[in-house]
Amino acid sequence: MRRIAGIVLAVVLIGGVVAAVVAGRDNGDQGTATKTVRAVIGSEKAEFFADPKVVDALAAKGYTVETETSGSWAMEGLDLKGYDLAFPSSKAPSDALAEKYGVQQPLPRPFYSPLVVVAHRGAAEVLAANGLVTLDKNHGTLKMGAYLDAARDHRTWQQLKGAEKYGELTGTLYITSTDPVTSNSGALYLAAASYVDNDGRVVASDADVERTAPLLRKLVTVQGAQQSSSDGAFRDFISGAGNPLVLVYESQVAALLTQGQGVEDLTVLYPDTTTTSDHTVVPLTGEGREVGELLSTDPELRKLAVRHGFRPQGASGEFTSATAGHTDYLNQKLTGVRQAPVPTSAVLHEMARRARG
Repeated sequence: MRRIAGIVLAVVLIGGVVAAVVAGRDNGDQGTATKTVRAVIGSEKAEFFADPKVVDALAAKGYTVETETSGSWAMEGLDLKGYDLAFPSSKAPSDALAEKYGVQQPLPRPFYSPLVVVAHRGAAEVLAANGLVTLDKNHGTLKMGAYLDAARDHRTWQQLKGAEKYGELTGTLYITSTDPVTSNSGALYLAAASYVDNDGRVVASDADVERTAPLLRKLVTVQGAQQSSSDGAFRDFISGAGNPLVLVYESQVAALLTQGQGVEDLTVLYPDTTTTSDHTVVPLTGEGREVGELLSTDPELRKLAVRHGFRPQGASGEFTSATAGHTDYLNQKLTGVRQAPVPTSAVLHEMARRARG
């Protein structure tokens, strides 16, 4: 009888352990389990999502985000079946995707970043001496009208006074940008330039496109082959390779500075007429929308976004406070910077197509 009782007790205990394990699986072990969300994102946000602190902050809210990168405009050509969200680098491609997939507005817009031009100090000083730039310590303002006139006239570095002191400043004066057909920053560059060239009016008609196309084509074709990602162009610049003037997002510069990295002779030029990249989530599932809202509202995720150089929507103080030690390089309040309206998706596509030829 004792042996039988022992066997029964053992069976009961084993059954209890199995039941506990099964219950734990069924409950998802709420302390550690997360829902996996698949996302296609602009490459400039790859380091943000790969940051272990961001991973932990999302996990604390119940999510694991698996990301793949793509040019913002190239996302329109992808099959997004099976993804939970797309996260282009501005509102125009996001609106196009939302229309394509029937996504309900409004779309979450967690953070934004203006476009800037990074320059080596020598190049910035030459531009300042020739009336194209005003300088204040390690940042300054690029006069877009003057720069576009120089581009229209095929101005070379050799024609600028003071350039002879710098052996690397030769050939046509131009700003390196990304491919406007596939990349958001390249398309926004055309938006800002066309606004200036169109007498301070957003390009909105076939006649406007026709009028601004010759200048935009010059801005693009002078560069030769273009990269599809601002991340690659920025890495080339900080490694000392390539053109002395490169269009990037302010967030890329701010992230470098807030994380304690420096670039010898870096100067940050804010175009006096620029466009802002509103990083906008396109939720393709309910869970994708939940992640988009978390990125917008969760205090820890907002703090981490600032650490990666982004300006959170609706709270400029967060960015100002985090970058207080880098005002030599950053125009925190965007003083003297005018925001150009961005054309519709269809117009911007046509402008990019015409610029590329």
